[in-house]
Amino acid sequence: MKTKISGLLLPVATLALLFTLCLHTSVLYAGETSAPIFQLPKYEKFVLPNGMTVFLMERHKIPMIYISAIFPAGAIKDDIKNGLASFTADGMMWGTKSFTKEQIEEKLDFLGARCSISASLEYSRFGASFLSSDTEKVFPIIKEIITAPIFDAKEFDKHKKRLLLQLTQSKESPEEVIWPYFNKFFFGNHPYGNSVDGTISSVEKITIDDLKTFYNANYKPEESAIAIVGDFIPSKMKARITQLFNDWNVKGKSTAIAQVPLPSFEKNRILLVNKEDATETQFIIGAPGVQRNNPDYIAIEVLNTIFGGRYTSLLNDELRLKNGLTYGAGSSFDYNKDAGAFAMNSYTRTENTVKILDLAIGVLDRFHKEGITEELLTSGKNYIKGMFPPNYETSAQLAGYLTSKFYYNLDDASINKFKEYVDSLTLEKAKEIISKYFPKDKLQIVLIGKASEIRELVKKYGELSEKEIKTDGF
Repeated sequence: MKTKISGLLLPVATLALLFTLCLHTSVLYAGETSAPIFQLPKYEKFVLPNGMTVFLMERHKIPMIYISAIFPAGAIKDDIKNGLASFTADGMMWGTKSFTKEQIEEKLDFLGARCSISASLEYSRFGASFLSSDTEKVFPIIKEIITAPIFDAKEFDKHKKRLLLQLTQSKESPEEVIWPYFNKFFFGNHPYGNSVDGTISSVEKITIDDLKTFYNANYKPEESAIAIVGDFIPSKMKARITQLFNDWNVKGKSTAIAQVPLPSFEKNRILLVNKEDATETQFIIGAPGVQRNNPDYIAIEVLNTIFGGRYTSLLNDELRLKNGLTYGAGSSFDYNKDAGAFAMNSYTRTENTVKILDLAIGVLDRFHKEGITEELLTSGKNYIKGMFPPNYETSAQLAGYLTSKFYYNLDDASINKFKEYVDSLTLEKAKEIISKYFPKDKLQIVLIGKASEIRELVKKYGELSEKEIKTDGF
């Protein structure tokens, strides 16, 4: 999912990270690049008899406990019923073997506790927070949400109606749907092209039995992990978690991802999505990216910060500050386990469509031809050291990091040696990173706008195909 803030389209996860890091930048660096980098607190890792991986991190600053659990149950497992993973995750909160939906909500609300679960493209994640003194009251609810959801039929019907209405309304806001259009255009029939929320036609076909089948097939302890961070005694928590999930003995692997080749592009392509009443054009210019565990991840982030990842980036400077064509322009790398995508994104008034596209592509071209200066590299390093460290400051963020670490098989050095990795980036290495990971050609462009006014003008960018925004799907 992507969100638009001040004209800049970014993944929701990125925005959450930016907001959090803004709050604690002064703690990490206090405006001085020589300040020590944060070190990941010590934690314990072990595996339950049922195969579930557990992370325990003791932190006694506040009397709270934060939980993150991750499951191999993302939209890449939807097959032809796009939206199924998300629907299933939502349904796990509708009641369990021992608690109705109302009882769960009332008990959690009374205790001031929070529990939620949602699906993303690659996985589903459960999160919870509560006072450490309420552990024994909350744990039975958490255990059953994860291991014994009943998928109440009445709640299913109500939720399905709401979801279909939301999907219908979303096509009225191009900024809400341009990323699903891009993912589908870019990844095609590969599971990474699946829409997390689904489409009207795919959601209409989903039954309550589909939710139960998806849950049973993909919520498997052996491929899942849970992280508990906060105010507890590790030895007691280890015994309690072991006992809590002792009877969750679902064996085997989750559903295999469909074996479809990742995209390989031979030329520039354009998808023009016609919204005839549009007065603006939304656009994404994309190309193949990298996997999340790429060894050059930090260097790529530094260079992307300079190119399009901050307000003073080369891209935003050219499109917004110098030419006034938009309120925001940015670039990002979406990192998945097996593949990713690089994307530049912005919007402008319909009559400025070609001008802004020319400028965006021109900035990318100059990035390759002219590179960056030592001054710009230093600025990018200082910025990312203050703004883009991994998500590890609060207990909730640490719990999320530990489960992400499990899913993507990440090394703690990416945190503990973050400053060292950033500082080691030289101009020579930066040139290599730009050449290797930032696209030069074979661009994949998605536009949402008034086709009758821009169709002939945008054909110069590549092979053109068209869709109507009112047509179901992406």
